[in-house]
Amino acid sequence: MDAGLPAAYLVPGSSSFTEFLASHAPEHLPGRRALPGATVTTEAPHGTTIVAVTFEGGVLLAGDRRATMGNLIASRDIEKVFHADEFSAVGIAGAAGIAVEMVRLFQVELEHYEKIEGTTLSFDGKANRLATMIRSNLALAMQGLAVVPLFAGYDLEAEQGRIFSFDVTGGRYEEHRFHSVGSGSLFARGALKKLFRDGLSADDAVLCAVQALYDAADDDSATGGPDVTRRIFPVVALVTADGYRRLSDDEVGTYVDAVISGRMENPGGPQAPLS
Repeated sequence: MDAGLPAAYLVPGSSSFTEFLASHAPEHLPGRRALPGATVTTEAPHGTTIVAVTFEGGVLLAGDRRATMGNLIASRDIEKVFHADEFSAVGIAGAAGIAVEMVRLFQVELEHYEKIEGTTLSFDGKANRLATMIRSNLALAMQGLAVVPLFAGYDLEAEQGRIFSFDVTGGRYEEHRFHSVGSGSLFARGALKKLFRDGLSADDAVLCAVQALYDAADDDSATGGPDVTRRIFPVVALVTADGYRRLSDDEVGTYVDAVISGRMENPGGPQAPLS
């Protein structure tokens, strides 16, 4: 044994890394921090918008790149879609700093469980673990530092893509076909309602997501549209039976160029049939 390691690291315990931290180093958990004296909604960077779309053989998660701080643009190229494990991804909306920290803890949680148990968590188990982390942040959420992620991935048992949304109290809800969270979600979801079709190919799902994010940016100032001059495009990730794959900027740029070209002819975007 390594005499340099604390005793806590050498004693068999829970497969949950979060529970381990709560027992031995609770100060490192986001929800255990001291509360601010006043609401800080406009004083910390917030990120939006995230969309998820199922397709034939998997699920897609995409997010714009803007973070806002009140009426200011805090970042033009923030990343809001992250690899959770081999078969899942998580997108963040809300207080950006806390959200990124929560995602990193979630990544370690899933990896820790796999190392301790010798197998991966079920897809529902992953969603439950994330819900618990969100619930632990409730006190800060009441102060304006809410984190509302969108969790998506490929369920190996069900052999299909699945989507889970959450509320600030840790409630989890399975969504079907598509979903969106963040300040621009109302507009993105409206676009997805008109564009989504059962049996979408992966290519069509990406195009659908880029169109939805474009519509969100068109009506929501906190959502950033594609920045063609800086070549800053949405982050798009696909999760299938083959695992997680993030599209390169060049790949996403091809879809963005197609969407912008179409908008030059029809600024409102593609029309859905009336019947």
